[in-house]
Amino acid sequence: MPNTTPPISPRERVKTALRHETPDRTPVDFLATLEIWSQLIDKFQPDAAPPGPNDLVDPRYEAILRHFEVDCRVISYDQFYNPPERALHPGAKVEWWQVLSRSTPSRMWRQLLPDGSARDIWGHQIRVVNNPTGGYEEYAAWPLSGAQSVADLARYPWPEPDWWDFKPMLTLINQLDAHQEYHLRFRIGSVFEVAWQLRGMQEFLMDMALNPEIPLYIMDRLTDIYVENTRRVLELAGNRLDMVYFYDDVATQQSLMISQPMWEELIRPRHQRLIDVAKSFGVPVMYHCDGALAPLLPALVEMGVDVLNPVQADAKGMAPEMLKREFGDRLAFHGGIDIIKTLPRGTVDDVKAEVAERIRVLGQNGGYVLASSHHIQSDTPLENVFAMYDLANR
Repeated sequence: MPNTTPPISPRERVKTALRHETPDRTPVDFLATLEIWSQLIDKFQPDAAPPGPNDLVDPRYEAILRHFEVDCRVISYDQFYNPPERALHPGAKVEWWQVLSRSTPSRMWRQLLPDGSARDIWGHQIRVVNNPTGGYEEYAAWPLSGAQSVADLARYPWPEPDWWDFKPMLTLINQLDAHQEYHLRFRIGSVFEVAWQLRGMQEFLMDMALNPEIPLYIMDRLTDIYVENTRRVLELAGNRLDMVYFYDDVATQQSLMISQPMWEELIRPRHQRLIDVAKSFGVPVMYHCDGALAPLLPALVEMGVDVLNPVQADAKGMAPEMLKREFGDRLAFHGGIDIIKTLPRGTVDDVKAEVAERIRVLGQNGGYVLASSHHIQSDTPLENVFAMYDLANR
């Protein structure tokens, strides 16, 4: 007799995996630099127009995700920024799409200045630095580098939660659901990273040791905005947002960037506030941190983190076998496919072998969403991207 069981939706596939149950196949996510997206558009020539001024996602990118049968979608806080005119620099033009930091179909707010530089939501001055295969946004200045006191910081033109309009999010969710139900997560933002990027890393790290009221003020202003934004988003979306995630790189390839006691005292309470607002709505939390994060994993589990991204397996102490053995009953994992060696420099067979190994280890009894260990980089051959997303490997 024919199989009459209805196919599982991408949303349910991911939720099954995150319940530490084995889904019909390993769910996948996709994040890449603008250069990779552009190459894929040239390759596939999707039957979709470039995004218009009122679009929240790029229809061409969305077509590519559907081609690869990607299960996850990201809705981000910077898609909905709508500041008053007074917040813009003289002569600035708002730009949503030509933003090198974009890694998903979602638009991302920038204001372009007449001198060719840009400003993001927080006021970072951004310039583009080219490399042989593409380019990166880098920071040209540190807006809070000259602050000497909390009073100086208070005079900075901080964004306000009312400068976001999340109502269009419901239209976006309906547009996505009209195709099929994907697993939707809301991107909150970062605390430690944005804070030091405003102050300057050297100054910020020195402040944390010698003058902590300055970094604490900056991080608290950011956290206040994120908490209120997340509360409003979750109230608006009802039960249709499946997860929230925030990102804060506090580790290098070999160790933490700051001491663990300093993290406990200064960073953990701010991260806990982000987690708590999601948990108050019964929503799972994913945390992104590159590098050698292993010393913090017990605390992150205790705080309520449900999913760890991006599983940078070559960082010290981050072997997938250890992660699954020690934390696999309490943490799910998202990522794991190496962007430094395997994807850009490996063969198709190397990519397929790594995909199979990650699924075997991290996907045992569920608990795994396959994705790259950061954005797929501009020097990655497309044949390796195709190999990673070959349905036969899942």
